[in-house]
Amino acid sequence: MTERQTVPELMEENDVVDLLIRQHSMIRDLFDEVEKASASEREEAFQRLVRMLAVHETAEEEIVHPYARRKLEGGDAVVDDRLAEEHEAKKLLMAMDKAGVEDSRFMTNLAVLRASVMAHARSEERYEFMQLRARTSPTERRAMAAGLKAAEAMAPTHPHPGVESATKNILVGTPVAMMDRIRDVIRNAMKAD
Repeated sequence: MTERQTVPELMEENDVVDLLIRQHSMIRDLFDEVEKASASEREEAFQRLVRMLAVHETAEEEIVHPYARRKLEGGDAVVDDRLAEEHEAKKLLMAMDKAGVEDSRFMTNLAVLRASVMAHARSEERYEFMQLRARTSPTERRAMAAGLKAAEAMAPTHPHPGVESATKNILVGTPVAMMDRIRDVIRNAMKAD
């Protein structure tokens, strides 16, 4: 995959629904990469997946979910269900990230995480994205796509369970994102030695 394909904020889609569905497809591909990776390549593949999931979910929480609460019929319930799913997936992803790919339960946990994330994506596409497409104009969806990309550019690169609201992401997200990105640079520098 090229950088444009693996860095969500660089994706070319201009409709937020198209962008999010494309990112769901990328997430499926990243799970495949981690599952198929050799032991020596698994860490790098897993870190790409961790980053994609963290950035994607943060941006949804900051941009898409608040808009869905206001625009969708029953929006609060739809979003609350998605946030509960996201919280559970973040907890498992954080534990896996801390334990590392060498952990004896890694592949089992990866299968559980994949099932959870894919069920979550299907629910978003069915209950949230379809209604967003029906209840918003192309102009609104373009604006949301621009906002989503901006949020992704500043999002934390690792999961942080308990930070699933737009307000918490804005208040806590920037310092956490900076720490995550510094940690990523240090991790990559240590691997280069």
